[in-house]
Amino acid sequence: MSLAVPIVKWSPHASTPEVEGFLKRPALDPVALDTARRVLDDIRREGDAAVARYTLEFTKADLPPSRFAVGREERTAASEAVDLPFKRVASEIFARVMHFGKAGMRKDWSMNTPKGGVLGELFIPIQRVGCYVPGGTAPLASTALMTVTLAKAAGVPEIVACTPCAPDGSVNPYLLHALEVAGATEIYRLGGIQAIGAMAYGTETIRPVLKIVGPGGPYVAAAKKLVYGDVDLDMVAGPSEIAVLADETARPEHIAADLLSQLEHGSGQEKALFVTPYVTLANRVLSEMERQSATLSRRTRIERAVENGGAMIVLCENLDAGIDLVNRFAPEHFEIMTKEPRRWLKKVRNAGAVFVGAWTPESAGDFVAGPSHVLPTGGTAACFSGLTVDSFRKRSSVIAFTRADLMETLPMIERMAEVEGLDAHGRAGSIRFENAAPRAD
Repeated sequence: MSLAVPIVKWSPHASTPEVEGFLKRPALDPVALDTARRVLDDIRREGDAAVARYTLEFTKADLPPSRFAVGREERTAASEAVDLPFKRVASEIFARVMHFGKAGMRKDWSMNTPKGGVLGELFIPIQRVGCYVPGGTAPLASTALMTVTLAKAAGVPEIVACTPCAPDGSVNPYLLHALEVAGATEIYRLGGIQAIGAMAYGTETIRPVLKIVGPGGPYVAAAKKLVYGDVDLDMVAGPSEIAVLADETARPEHIAADLLSQLEHGSGQEKALFVTPYVTLANRVLSEMERQSATLSRRTRIERAVENGGAMIVLCENLDAGIDLVNRFAPEHFEIMTKEPRRWLKKVRNAGAVFVGAWTPESAGDFVAGPSHVLPTGGTAACFSGLTVDSFRKRSSVIAFTRADLMETLPMIERMAEVEGLDAHGRAGSIRFENAAPRAD
């Protein structure tokens, strides 16, 4: 079967309906939102009973609440079952993610006030977080390492992980081992809306978390959106996306492989955009996509995503126009495959992660490079950033005035209090100088 990927011409000076339609993908599915709202309402009211009921309905797993948690014996058995090469890979990825995460952590800092006081910020680990790890269409052991590891690096003491189980209640041993390596303190065999609801609201057997992170399909994304406010979120991350900008120096087989790597995820809503000024390259990439997809184990999922309008090749006037289009798309992943990729890196405005040069496939970021692969989708890379260590920490400002600092600023405090009609605010400053003998700070 040939892939019906359209090749469309585009110019920043003239609207192209096909391209505009491709760019305007919804961040959330309205149907998923309706379903998530109903399920979450039931979980808030009924707790464990609703979680068990929807786990049976959605995953066909008949789980009593006593089986929600993955116990120590099962976790140990999973680690014993996986092969040694995978254990080495998981440990190396853990080390890379931990090293990158710690290198990027913001440090506590302070500065002096004009009169000898101190201002600054403290960064404090969130006490209990929830990491959602998808497992429906593939056991995403990499996501376990890309989320839980960062929470551990941040110093979070309680790290809850939720991941879907099979109909028999089992969880993939490779995924469980990855969670063990990364440092999850609790693991629950729950997925989808019910996992998000259980972490957000708590049940009789699962204590609520303070923040939920991690990617998921449309229903998980909708559930995360709806629980925001009850808990904090990293972002609303939905189906995977990739954009590739390339010139005549790029290898068409490499571009095709990278585009297919995102279309194979399985929701049917993935997006893959290839932008180039070169007609011959565009045609060769399409031929390579058709050839390579025929050899892949998940080709039916790729075909479904393409049938749903998930792939497009765009011919632009030049690379400047191409980078403008990619910035409008605001992709989760953006690959620059040009003669001078760092030149174009400087013009990137909206992308979750940027992959620079011919030797940096998107899969390097997904699996091993170090930065988390949990990234904004649906165009939200224009306003959100990917998951980092600091996603698991709170920032508290610190103000330590001296007597001289307060005396200097008191007229400003009193004037603002007068304008805003907040007498007590003004008095809180002035009362410190009433009938008070001067003293050393």
